[in-house]
Amino acid sequence: MKKNVRDFYNLLSFARQLDSKGLFGFVWMFVIICCIIVGFVALFSQIIEGHAITGMRDNVVWGIYIVNFVFFMGISYAGAIFSGLLVLLKIPWRAPIIRITQLVSVICGLIGPLYIFLCIGRLDRVYFLFIYGRVPSPIIWDIFAMITYLIGNIAFLFLLLVPDLAHLRDTNELRLAPWRKKLYTFLALNYKGSPKQQKDLTSALKILATILIPISVLLTTILSWIFGMTTRPGWNSTIFGPYFVFAALYAGVALVLVIMWVFRKRYDLQDYITDLHFNYIGIVMIIIACIYAYFSFNEYFSMWYSFQKWDARVMARITDFDRYGWLFVFTNFIGIIVPILIVSIKKLRSIRNIGIASIIIILGMWVKRYISIIPTLETPLFPIQDSRIEYVHYTASWVEWVLTFSGLALFLFLITVITKIIPIVQLTESLLNKEAREQKANS
Repeated sequence: MKKNVRDFYNLLSFARQLDSKGLFGFVWMFVIICCIIVGFVALFSQIIEGHAITGMRDNVVWGIYIVNFVFFMGISYAGAIFSGLLVLLKIPWRAPIIRITQLVSVICGLIGPLYIFLCIGRLDRVYFLFIYGRVPSPIIWDIFAMITYLIGNIAFLFLLLVPDLAHLRDTNELRLAPWRKKLYTFLALNYKGSPKQQKDLTSALKILATILIPISVLLTTILSWIFGMTTRPGWNSTIFGPYFVFAALYAGVALVLVIMWVFRKRYDLQDYITDLHFNYIGIVMIIIACIYAYFSFNEYFSMWYSFQKWDARVMARITDFDRYGWLFVFTNFIGIIVPILIVSIKKLRSIRNIGIASIIIILGMWVKRYISIIPTLETPLFPIQDSRIEYVHYTASWVEWVLTFSGLALFLFLITVITKIIPIVQLTESLLNKEAREQKANS
């Protein structure tokens, strides 16, 4: 009886999160859906008028669509790496964060490729990639590896959900709608939590984690090769492989911290997402920030020191405060130094400040992708003479900005809907950990 009462109060901690009612929830979903609808309007405009409605031209053939693709896919790969390590290393405090990391990984992995389709323009010719694709092309490697990655990543998330789906299926303490019970029953796959089922589930998770980690690192590296295997300044670098991996991890960890902060504050989950989790992940973030800062220094120092004409022109462009200088300062100084100081100095290390530092990192990493792609494309080896200014300098159009914010809205929509069906943390494992902490405190 005592166990049932305890389970009842523990489940009540997640009742507000699973409840779809409330004025704030309706307003929130209404705003998100409106942003997505506006995105469809922009998409329809681009399909009708073509790429002429965007800011992409002969020089800058890639705009913020590719910036968004690299940004979302980097976070997806980072989430898969982080989740896989949490499983393989059996991190004892993983329960409240492993679902967040994997959920972020899957959602970003689904949204990222959409921007490739927007960049292609002729969506009716997408199947040409599979029919006429050249095997030596890194883009073809990326496509097939990405499909394999997405299938494995979704399967990994699903297996992580199975114990909680079974727990919600069997609980009678919460008044769940009949459709929820049927959904949980269908998705739980007759999981009863027997020792054999637990052993098989653990083995499957370890196998998938062992596969996903190297695939994620490989995909991030292939993504860097698409840039690095060129002669363009700012891209032709031998450190781009590990540089992209740590840049992805830096943004991914920051996004996980932001989601932890929001859900902890919104749904009073302090007993599950504790200060200890923020401190531990904050330390991980500092380590990644230092490694990322080292790679950034190597990238810019080698370009500056070599002083080749083409490299020098790109460096002059990104450090020019009339063009990209302020963005350069924001991403390479504020986006690195401020988070390190906040987490390192004890007086500044609060949950709110760590959340703010994570937002700065996310913005900084998006800006980093922007100034890594656009200035290089704006600096051709042979400048076009007497060309119109819009063909030389890139300015994103309203269509590109609307579709960028629509991608963000789609991310928020998916994470909101999914977390109305399942708890944001590993429920069964978190309850066991919470009970162990309470017993230890009472003894």
